[in-house]
Amino acid sequence: MSGFNKITADAFEKLQFGAGIVCNTFDPAKPAAVADDAILFATSGGIKFEAKPTYTDYGEDIDNCPKNMKELKRLDSWEATLSGTALTIDTASATQVTGAADASGNKVTPRNDVKLTDFSDVWWVGNYGEDGCAAVHLINALSTDGFSLQTGDKAKGQFPFAFTGHYSIDSQDTPPFELYIVKTSTAVAKAADEGAAEGEAVA
Repeated sequence: MSGFNKITADAFEKLQFGAGIVCNTFDPAKPAAVADDAILFATSGGIKFEAKPTYTDYGEDIDNCPKNMKELKRLDSWEATLSGTALTIDTASATQVTGAADASGNKVTPRNDVKLTDFSDVWWVGNYGEDGCAAVHLINALSTDGFSLQTGDKAKGQFPFAFTGHYSIDSQDTPPFELYIVKTSTAVAKAADEGAAEGEAVA
């Protein structure tokens, strides 16, 4: 049974490691280009992303129908959240973490109403393999836990945050998140070269 005590030869190329970054913009086609001003804040303790589906079993009240019949299972919606703890904060990121709020100079003013401008895309991007990346695109994100501050004696202030992705009335069948696994640049270049070679051979 020793054949089960092994890992695949490409296991390292499929590992995600490091805390990654939380940013407002990211282009998976150019994973190395993340500007400093796109990074929301420095974090502590890593980032947690969850995408939980809600299902309805339309066969649960049908006589003689086993529970969880696959043909009668329907997916209603997704709840996608991205959370962690920020250690750095400025007016822009404080406004985004507050959620329903406006910034004016050095002041952040909360509101009792939600505006469409309060929603914006948020990305998490982390290392994958040798020099690739893994990314989560949280669509129409809104800070749903509001603003929180925890200080400590001889310690850095902590700002817990939690963003929730949202559906849009303009695109009701689009779940509020996307996942990207970008292979190493070497693998991408090799695949491109192989594709070009195949194209030449076909031509």
